[in-house]
Amino acid sequence: MADWTKAARTDATDHMAAYPGYGEARSYTDALGAEQVALTLRSMPPGTGGRGSYGHRHERQEELYLVVAGTLTAKVGDDVIELGPGDALRVAAQAFRSIHNDGDTEAQVLICSVRDDEEGEPELQPDFWPA
Repeated sequence: MADWTKAARTDATDHMAAYPGYGEARSYTDALGAEQVALTLRSMPPGTGGRGSYGHRHERQEELYLVVAGTLTAKVGDDVIELGPGDALRVAAQAFRSIHNDGDTEAQVLICSVRDDEEGEPELQPDFWPA
């Protein structure tokens, strides 16, 4: 294996492709052949995200969120946090969380965590963030 790998946006799996109008969630992890780190770029049109929906948490994976463009609101447990460009947020594995774009423009957030292929699906909490 080479010492480096490049992946284009179109090489990354879009986990939001089945949900037109909700933006993209491009996972670069497999496209890069990453062994230790999971990396996702989420593009969120205005009014999209987890508000009025479920939250999720992981058994072992903390997540780091870095707002690249726009503004986001995050809910972690009972706390609501405003995030702007350049702001970063660490969320512990066991904390329920969700993000939402309450702004008027598209937001982009980079999400990073440890790659853990054995963890399985995250636990969901319905009605986590009432509209």
